[in-house]
Amino acid sequence: MAKRKGKWLVAGAVLAAAAGLAVFVAWHEVMGPSTRFTDESRVLLIPTGSDFRTAMDSLERIEAVHDERAAELLLKRGTIKPGRYRVKKDMNLRAIARMLHAGEQEPVRITFSNVDHLQELSGRLGRALEPDSVAFLKAFLDPDQQREAGLSDATMISLFLPNTYELWWTTTPDQFIARMRKEHVAFWNESRREQLAALKLSAAEASTLASIVQAETVKMADAPTIAGVYLNRLRIGMPLQADPTLKFALGTGEVQRLLNRDKEVDSPYNTYRYTGLPPGPINMPEPRFIDAVLSAPKHDYLYFCARADLSGYSDFARTYDQHLVNARRYQKALNARKIYR
Repeated sequence: MAKRKGKWLVAGAVLAAAAGLAVFVAWHEVMGPSTRFTDESRVLLIPTGSDFRTAMDSLERIEAVHDERAAELLLKRGTIKPGRYRVKKDMNLRAIARMLHAGEQEPVRITFSNVDHLQELSGRLGRALEPDSVAFLKAFLDPDQQREAGLSDATMISLFLPNTYELWWTTTPDQFIARMRKEHVAFWNESRREQLAALKLSAAEASTLASIVQAETVKMADAPTIAGVYLNRLRIGMPLQADPTLKFALGTGEVQRLLNRDKEVDSPYNTYRYTGLPPGPINMPEPRFIDAVLSAPKHDYLYFCARADLSGYSDFARTYDQHLVNARRYQKALNARKIYR
């Protein structure tokens, strides 16, 4: 009897040890390090519409799963939400599962500036976010979206303000436009609206003029004065005669020197041929250039020309005769450097 009891005790101890070992192994698989990579972290992308198997494949691809069976048991306890996640080295399965079930994405920081057209913006967004560039461009050109924003094909680019934004990787084109509309409203506050009213311009018109000023100079010190020249021309009905708009019409933005024959092109963006502002911005102007338009100083300059030292600054003139002196000096400098086009 004693021997039998001893056997049962031994068997019980073995079973208890086995159970304890199983519990320890299970605990280690769930609470111990799950990742197999040695980097500090890796990005995990779970596309919209992914099923469980696709999500598991994504985890395997970045070496975030040490034990597939344990991972499946945990991940199946909730819905895996699509998104862009940051998986840190030595994260355990429980933490990874909690992150995916809660949809705790890492935002994407997107900076856009020096954008000349909506196709370029669409391309940048398509490379950074889940929707492709075609989806973004289609939304930007959607008449309903433009109508809701009070804009058109030509002015839609004025909705977007160059800056750095944090967005979810899963942000849809419609959500992006909605976010940009909020940013647009915040930028065009009461103070700027009052400045617009004083200039008798709409927000889109101010952006259009700012885009020309931005294309004219990289020197912010000159920007308000150049804006004032164009405002003076608009006020008296004089053609803007802005080279950047002519380059836009010709599709030759990189040309350094325009020729007289270029001015014959029939385009509403040819401000040598047509008075007033062109139909819309020729690029996406930065807020500082919009503010340069809004705060343009009052002066009586009607002309400006790049300085002959090619420093990027401009010489301003009140009369055409003085402007011709400045222009000939600049043309001579171009000739000396053999810049003919």
